[in-house]
Amino acid sequence: METEHLNSTDILIVGFSDLPLLQAQLFGVFLVLYLLTLSGNLLIVATVSNNSQLHTPMYFFVAILSLIDITYTSVVLPAMLAHFFLKDFYVSLTTCLLQMTLFVSMAVAEIVLLTVMAYDRYVAICNPLHYSSIMNLAVCIWLAAGTWLIGLLLTLPCTLAVSGFSYCGSHTINHFFCDVTALMKITCSSTHVIELLIYTFGTSVTLGSFILITISYVNIISSIVKIKEKGGSWKAFSTCASHLTVVVVFYASVCATYIRPKSSMGDSKISSLTYIIISPLCNPLIYSLKNTDFKNALRKKNNKS
Repeated sequence: METEHLNSTDILIVGFSDLPLLQAQLFGVFLVLYLLTLSGNLLIVATVSNNSQLHTPMYFFVAILSLIDITYTSVVLPAMLAHFFLKDFYVSLTTCLLQMTLFVSMAVAEIVLLTVMAYDRYVAICNPLHYSSIMNLAVCIWLAAGTWLIGLLLTLPCTLAVSGFSYCGSHTINHFFCDVTALMKITCSSTHVIELLIYTFGTSVTLGSFILITISYVNIISSIVKIKEKGGSWKAFSTCASHLTVVVVFYASVCATYIRPKSSMGDSKISSLTYIIISPLCNPLIYSLKNTDFKNALRKKNNKS
């Protein structure tokens, strides 16, 4: 069947078909994880939207984070679940490029948004008297829109570079979605440009975000230790605890996926799942379990119902 598509632009995605005895179990596990991720992040969005006490810049960005997590998991996981019911899972090159673009742009948007959220906490703690004027609604909307725009603008050059690839051999990628590194393995075109773009943009965004977040928290901690009011320092830092935990989980999953020795494609699939599932699944748990305002809002919602 593959030879019928060899001269076309269709891409055969192997997925987890190399584990035939585990198809039902894997489908069940991934379905449950996806539904938990979807419901948890939708709960965050609904709670923030329906509770006036959470209509603040910090929770506005938390809701945007949940929307990003919903988007980039939904770009990958539903197609991956459908794959379990198909013997051969072909997608057109256009569909493949669209999936790659949406996924990478949302991943970049999340990195940028985490930086924006660190800046929000910096202003709230280090410049509280001017917080409401600096982080007004218009600024928050522009910052949120900017994260999506930056993600798209940084991804488009990579998409254009990949769209020019020629596939003169196998059209089969041993992955569960259209990952750019998997497409690079099957092209007979030079990958120098795309490798340069990935290195340049990936390093600048990830490292730049990490540096800015670190600077924000250095200033935050410096301000907190100067607070002399009893319990005031812990109260101030508690507003950052959830965000800091999300940042640690996100960067840990990114490092597990991309900063590791060269390994088999099977290991690559597992590490990619870590990045795609763990962070979006953990974020709602972190904000609902560690954040007092969220817990109070959820209790009020349950009492009303």
